[in-house]
Amino acid sequence: METLDFDVLVIGSGLAGLRAAIEVLRTRPGLSVAVVSKIQLMRSHSVAAEGGTAAALYPEEGDSPALHAWDTVKGSDFLADQDAVWLMVKLAPREVRLLEHWGMPWSRRPDGRIAQRPFGGHSFPRACYAGDKTGLFEMQTLYGKLVSMDGWERFDEVYVTSLLVEDGVFRGATAVDLRSGEMVVFRARAGVLATGGAGRLYRFTTYSYSSTGDGLGMALRAGIPLKDMEFIQFHPTGLVPSGILITEGARGEGGILLNAKGERFMKRYAPEKMELAPRDVVSRAIMTEIMEGRGLRDEATGLEYVLLDLRHLGEERISERLPAVREIAIKHAGIDPVEEPIPVRPAAHYTMGGVNADAYYRVLDTEGRWIRGLWVAGEAAAASVHGANRLGANSTIECLVSGAVAGRQAARWAWERRGEQPAVPRDRVEAEEKRVYDRLLGSETGDDVYAVREELQETMDRYVYVFRSREGLEEAARRIRELRRRMGTVAPRDKSRVYNTDLVAVLETANMVDVAYTVVVSALARKESRGAHYRVDYPRRDDENWLKHTIAVMNVEGDIELSYTPVNITTWKPIERKY
Repeated sequence: METLDFDVLVIGSGLAGLRAAIEVLRTRPGLSVAVVSKIQLMRSHSVAAEGGTAAALYPEEGDSPALHAWDTVKGSDFLADQDAVWLMVKLAPREVRLLEHWGMPWSRRPDGRIAQRPFGGHSFPRACYAGDKTGLFEMQTLYGKLVSMDGWERFDEVYVTSLLVEDGVFRGATAVDLRSGEMVVFRARAGVLATGGAGRLYRFTTYSYSSTGDGLGMALRAGIPLKDMEFIQFHPTGLVPSGILITEGARGEGGILLNAKGERFMKRYAPEKMELAPRDVVSRAIMTEIMEGRGLRDEATGLEYVLLDLRHLGEERISERLPAVREIAIKHAGIDPVEEPIPVRPAAHYTMGGVNADAYYRVLDTEGRWIRGLWVAGEAAAASVHGANRLGANSTIECLVSGAVAGRQAARWAWERRGEQPAVPRDRVEAEEKRVYDRLLGSETGDDVYAVREELQETMDRYVYVFRSREGLEEAARRIRELRRRMGTVAPRDKSRVYNTDLVAVLETANMVDVAYTVVVSALARKESRGAHYRVDYPRRDDENWLKHTIAVMNVEGDIELSYTPVNITTWKPIERKY
């Protein structure tokens, strides 16, 4: 087994991971950085981000970091930690301009300044964009910057299987090199976990197939708590039948939602913001229209939907501002939005919860103490900036800000300890080696991992969707407990070592069932409706009893135990949320 030594280990190669690696090298040139990804660096899910990146660029026109912070806190249904929000909005303009200096092709105003468009829940048009391929261009810009720097190594197609934490200190990670099938130990003084979200817990989702919650599953197994996992965002406009994202930028440019009767129904739910209300509000409105019989049905799949109408925007504006939307609709639904409305329904889109962290993205243990040397960035983190509901365009800016904040601290931590040789816990390494090679590759083929994954996604789609109930969540918990039991008998059918995608599927699905169970247990316990978590049996927000974060940890028996911590309220007290 090969052991590789680095000053800083970055796990994940999306926006947050690339930004963290760049910041390490900018802060302390001379440090060694490993960027490890189970896929190729430019295939991370961040390339799928379409609509924009939020920042208060023009205070002279009426916007400000304070207004951005207020919109974010209100959008979060007051579950966001306000100190973390303030940090993000203050650093956001700098990150946008820094990307511009590195070559980001932002869309422009006629005077050459960075253009911004309206986004749901924002009281000012502050979503900076590059057509409707913002994430792709941001990734290309960061990658271009990173390859111009010295001191880093890339490890594509290397699947990290466990985090090595001992006595409250990060030591490194174990991984399987998919090209050789051999296990590798990364030994590092500092680590940044940037593994993204867990949207593939659902079948109808905007996520790439690689978004299986690996970092969250690894954290649970390492005894690291997850925070607020009951809050899964459903984007209102997933393309039917595929689930591919139709960006909120389409509504920001003036797109409207229609039901089967041709009514612009958002006037019933958010008369002031209409289609630009926050995503939880719009998603519930769409599902209410469908449940009350005002939706349409896709005959091939049985999925019910409403219509997103862009026809009034005209071909020139659609082609200029929303070229990817048009291309996606034509390719994947056979519909040209210049001529026909697009069929849409809510799709799983974002994990508001994640690895428990403070406002500076330091990973916290069950006692709220920093696990020294370990940070988390991007969607894998719960700092908590988004609380119970994320505003559109706040994800990519959090990736950039959190990557910069985590990378800068990791660099300083590693630099101060350059003379130390981190010791990895050999018993943990040996246990992981036995799990992968003896238990999985060495066992006879058991239950079908693909059947387990399909049943998990069907369960989550049915019972842990936009509207939830005690009965539905209890049934989901029962089913997922059974799936977790079955995972104990699952083994890859392919017993080879080189590029064993069966093995990857088993490792991913093990993470998925643990993370899904955490989502369901947390949702069942929260007896209120807040943001994206809507309980039909508890339809009101309950600040007296539930203005607090859910902290979930896996005990030695594999059960999920819950505790709670207060929300950091520094500026605004909760009020009724209206749009």
